[in-house]
Amino acid sequence: MVEKTKIAVIGCGNIAGSHLRGYANNPDVEIYALCDIDEEQLNKRGEEYHVSRRYTDCETMLKELPEIEAVSVCTWNSAHAPCAIAALKAGKHVLCEKPMAYNAQQAEEMLAAAKESGKLLMIGFVRRFGNDCAVLQDLIQDDQLGEIYYAKATYLRRHGNPGGWFGDKSRSGGGPLIDLGVHVIDLTRYLMGNHKPVSVYGAAFHKLGDRPGIKDRPGYRSVSATEKDICDVEDSVTALIRFDNGSVLSVEASFALNLEKNRGDIEFFGTKGGAKLDPELKIFSSMSGYMTNVELTRPTALSFEGLFQNEINHFVECVRTGCPCRNPAEDGVAIMKILDGIYESARTGHEVILD
Repeated sequence: MVEKTKIAVIGCGNIAGSHLRGYANNPDVEIYALCDIDEEQLNKRGEEYHVSRRYTDCETMLKELPEIEAVSVCTWNSAHAPCAIAALKAGKHVLCEKPMAYNAQQAEEMLAAAKESGKLLMIGFVRRFGNDCAVLQDLIQDDQLGEIYYAKATYLRRHGNPGGWFGDKSRSGGGPLIDLGVHVIDLTRYLMGNHKPVSVYGAAFHKLGDRPGIKDRPGYRSVSATEKDICDVEDSVTALIRFDNGSVLSVEASFALNLEKNRGDIEFFGTKGGAKLDPELKIFSSMSGYMTNVELTRPTALSFEGLFQNEINHFVECVRTGCPCRNPAEDGVAIMKILDGIYESARTGHEVILD
């Protein structure tokens, strides 16, 4: 009988729940240990998943439990690199939540540690595992859109940031760009062919803050949220990203913005056709000289059912079989360079050339 892969999860907040559910539903995995600096949250997750090995320090956990084979890093962003590098140096495979790190320099240090250890470092770009991504990939691979030369991606919320560490730049590295924009930037770049980013131009705004006067705030809240939270991150951002093949991506992201409703749509413009996820997929083209709009008969809106499970299953398969990873660390470094460049462009008011 083949032994189960022993997995540890570092960071037991909200996103860890998606990882833990995925591991619990994978027959080849044993959730072996948990780690979090918040003992209350640590014990809550430990009880929920019947895990008795609980630690408040990842270095101690890695030292005392050498039998751990792989870890998920689900901490706030500033702890991604320290925890991931410690695990890699201890000989563990790592699935690190997005964004890869606090900045590009840390991301490059993580990549170097992965190469030195010979272990897998996979980045949690979960949108790559969505049903909508799979359908669009089929269309693009069948050349239904032709050359995609321009794309637009939005991830806009109106009601304020989730609180806790999300609004604290010392822990998050930024606001909606690094938290929300990273999702659609990566997904769009991935579908466009993963071309190398060469320059960015961006603007960031801190006008509405965390909207403290809003009484009926809906949506997700961090488990670390308190009444005394810091809010020193941007509340909205816009940017243009140019790639080495000449294609361009326009991005908008916000935690707080005076718009009609939250939005999350992506558009692709090609020489043969266009496509839009809003949230269902629509195709725009022409037929016999007539403009046509096409909708698929199957559901195409992003479904969260099975989304993280697909990502977790892929990570486990990579660990157990050595199959090629769909979300390599190199892609995480490229995205971090884009994010750093946008923040620098917003600070200076000038275009930033990426190396």
